[in-house]
Amino acid sequence: MENIQLDTATMDSPSASQKRTFLDRFFKLSEHKTNLRTEMIAGLTTFVTMSYIMFLNPIIMSKTGMPFDGLFLATCIGAAIATIFMGLYANWPIGLAPGMGLNAFFTFTVVLEMNYSWQIALGAVFLSGVLFVLMSVTRLREWMLESIPLSLRLAMTAGVGLFLGFIGLRFTGLIVPNADNVVALADLTHFGFGPFGPEAPALGLLSFLLICILSYRRVFGSVIIGIAITTAIAFLMSAVLPHEFFSVTSDRAPASGFMAWPENGLIAVPNFSDLGPVFMQLDIIGALDVALIPVIITFLFVNIFDTAGTLMGVAQRANLQDENGKIEGLDKSLKADSISSVIGTAFGCPPVTSYVESAAGVAAGGRTGLTAVVIGILFLLGLFLLPLAQMLPGFAVDGALIYVAMLMMGSLASIDWDDLTEFAPALMTTIMMPLTFSIANGIAIGFVTYTFMKVATGKASSISTGVWALTAIFVAKFIFLP
Repeated sequence: MENIQLDTATMDSPSASQKRTFLDRFFKLSEHKTNLRTEMIAGLTTFVTMSYIMFLNPIIMSKTGMPFDGLFLATCIGAAIATIFMGLYANWPIGLAPGMGLNAFFTFTVVLEMNYSWQIALGAVFLSGVLFVLMSVTRLREWMLESIPLSLRLAMTAGVGLFLGFIGLRFTGLIVPNADNVVALADLTHFGFGPFGPEAPALGLLSFLLICILSYRRVFGSVIIGIAITTAIAFLMSAVLPHEFFSVTSDRAPASGFMAWPENGLIAVPNFSDLGPVFMQLDIIGALDVALIPVIITFLFVNIFDTAGTLMGVAQRANLQDENGKIEGLDKSLKADSISSVIGTAFGCPPVTSYVESAAGVAAGGRTGLTAVVIGILFLLGLFLLPLAQMLPGFAVDGALIYVAMLMMGSLASIDWDDLTEFAPALMTTIMMPLTFSIANGIAIGFVTYTFMKVATGKASSISTGVWALTAIFVAKFIFLP
């Protein structure tokens, strides 16, 4: 009754009544048994739970040489456009933003390992997005989802998580290169300022632990709070401890300590000229390279399976199914997601995808696209937080990266552990992604392992046409494109 009374209070004037009537009709609020206040709270809830992407995506992708400021604006704008489009077109309470894991694959595999320019990498993202759109408007999407074994789909999510976790551990400085063992535990007593900014592996670990504890206790905005507390501790250390306590290996270090407060405050009007160096810079022609076929397939696969899993999971929580189990508006939501991937490349974003954090907004009562519109508007307001993004230390934000990786790896729990021909290929997919430092290689090895094991154990009849075709492509890739 409280919600009804509050909604009635907003209708004191004729204009307010007309505005609410329009929103009710457009988003079908009454049909979904929700109201304006509930949808706004749900939108705020989802935004807070996924707002870390505003700070984390620029940190990851700036390793390619793309400007941090432009990436921050691109992340906010790309997420806003995609999420508002989802709300207006599909009427679903889903937040979208550049995909975690895909941005790491873009940066560390396609650009830094394969030595393609970030412009060509964006071209590959565009081509994968176009394929996703084509599959979403035809029956190819259903064929793809049905032909790929569930174990490999689950393994892709877990593998991307493990890949992210490895990157997060490196970024926080918790693990360092080692000549004998490849990697080793860092010196946790090290606090300083290096060539890439503040360094504090112990605080990176603290950030991760704080986020986990707060999440377990269901604290609202646990990720952002964990990052904020870690950042505050770092500034306190920088102000209290003597300068000699910190090791300095860069001439860019602050005059004292290892943290510097932004000169012009934490909020500033966005300078959209910063977007120029990344806006419409994709190189589609350069992406038409046969060596990039596995990369395009990887972007496509991870995007499709991650999106489908997220949308169906959120739909179930939001009760968007009819009495026959059919999910209302699923086709529109998949089309909105695929189109957003294409649009995002124009702003310099990796594949824009639906976020599982949307479930937090659904739990708060979000049921319609009005929730998504609120999320999108909040992302636009996030444009004013660029100075804050520049101030946050990498180790504090990277604790969130390890946390997200841990959640993604939870998909391994749903694998059939009684069938070796299912879980062995799945584990190969998962493990080989971080060990080869390539999501594409992990997927390829997983498919080859799956096919060979099924054939060798007399289960060749269970291999779908799609798996046969992809295995052939990946075998050819290993032979001709080592």
